[in-house]
Amino acid sequence: MLAPAPAGAAESQLGFGVDMAKRGLWSEALFRFRQAEKEAPSNPRVLNNLAVAYEAVGLFEEALETYKAALKADPANRELRRNYARFIEFYQSFKPKEEPEEEAPATPERPAAEAPESSTEDAAGA
Repeated sequence: MLAPAPAGAAESQLGFGVDMAKRGLWSEALFRFRQAEKEAPSNPRVLNNLAVAYEAVGLFEEALETYKAALKADPANRELRRNYARFIEFYQSFKPKEEPEEEAPATPERPAAEAPESSTEDAAGA
C-alpha cells in the first residue's frame, strides 16, 4: 500500500520540487524536497524524491541514507525499490574501493622512504 500524499505545505514543496527536477534544476529541487521533509519527515514519497535529488547533485552518501529511511517507512513501495536498486547498482560501481592505509608521515626520527636509486644510471656505469 502506498502512503498517502503529504498534506499542505509538504505537498506544495514536493510538487514544486518535482517541477524543478523535470527542468533539470536539481539544486532547487533538492531545496524544495528538504523543505517537504521538514513537514513530512517519514513520508516515503518525499524521501524517495529527496534521495533522487541527492543522487542528481552527487551527494551519494546522503542518497543512500535517505533511500534506507524511505524503505524503512514503506518497504513495499515498488517505485522506491526500483529507484533504490538502480542507485545501488550505480553506487557499487562508483564507490571507491577501500584503499590501504597510507604510510605514516616522515618525522625527524623516521625519514620518509626514498625511492631506490635509479637502476638505469647503475646499468650505464657498468
